[in-house]
Amino acid sequence: MKGLHNALRVATYNIHKCVGMDRRRRPERIAAVLHELEADIVCLQEVVNASEGPPRFNQAEQLAANMPGFGWSFGVTRPLHGGTYGNMTLARFATVGSQTYDLSHGRREPRGVLHTDFDLGDGRVLHVFNVHLGTSLRERRHQAQRLLSEHVLGQHGFVGPRIVIGDFNDWTAGLTTRLLRNTFESFRPRHAMKFPKTYPGVLPLVTLDHCYYEAPLRLVKTRLWRSRRALIASDHLPLVAEFQWD
Repeated sequence: MKGLHNALRVATYNIHKCVGMDRRRRPERIAAVLHELEADIVCLQEVVNASEGPPRFNQAEQLAANMPGFGWSFGVTRPLHGGTYGNMTLARFATVGSQTYDLSHGRREPRGVLHTDFDLGDGRVLHVFNVHLGTSLRERRHQAQRLLSEHVLGQHGFVGPRIVIGDFNDWTAGLTTRLLRNTFESFRPRHAMKFPKTYPGVLPLVTLDHCYYEAPLRLVKTRLWRSRRALIASDHLPLVAEFQWD
């Protein structure tokens, strides 16, 4: 929360292992984009966390170090470059706890969702699910059912609203989209040119990045972040949503 207001800015960003459209791997460029967003919570996908490897693969720690005042949690999906790879969530708020749920299917690339709970003060708890689903239609059908099951989003004991956000790879508005829309509120992300698409960043053709939420969160504004730096830093653009806690 900013000051004494109930405003909350949340962003999702697939950083493509910090490899930009110019094929250069530059974690510092991604960090600069994160500063531009001025978000309270940032959910990242495709992050390498190899603290014992070369600096270009020590991405999680580099990004966290460039975000003073932010805590972070990491959800491992597989080993990579002498470390691990997966989803990362950064936030200004105190973390109550975090857990990673495996959404992998068959022999497809391992996938997961990072669930982090935040204490926003005044007895308010926010549950954030940072999602990265697979590219296969059959794979996503399995992942959608797992995501909505009693093991993940359907589990008992939530004491605050849930935000489900990330790269869903569901460009056809398939089962994942339909199931989540039955339970949560959502929106059609738009950028400055008014196209409701999110990928690829320079000329968006499909919508891969989504945000779902529930009361008492009320959507105020959305934006697909199209700064000059963001257009080159990754093959995705950050999707930003601003909420009011009513």
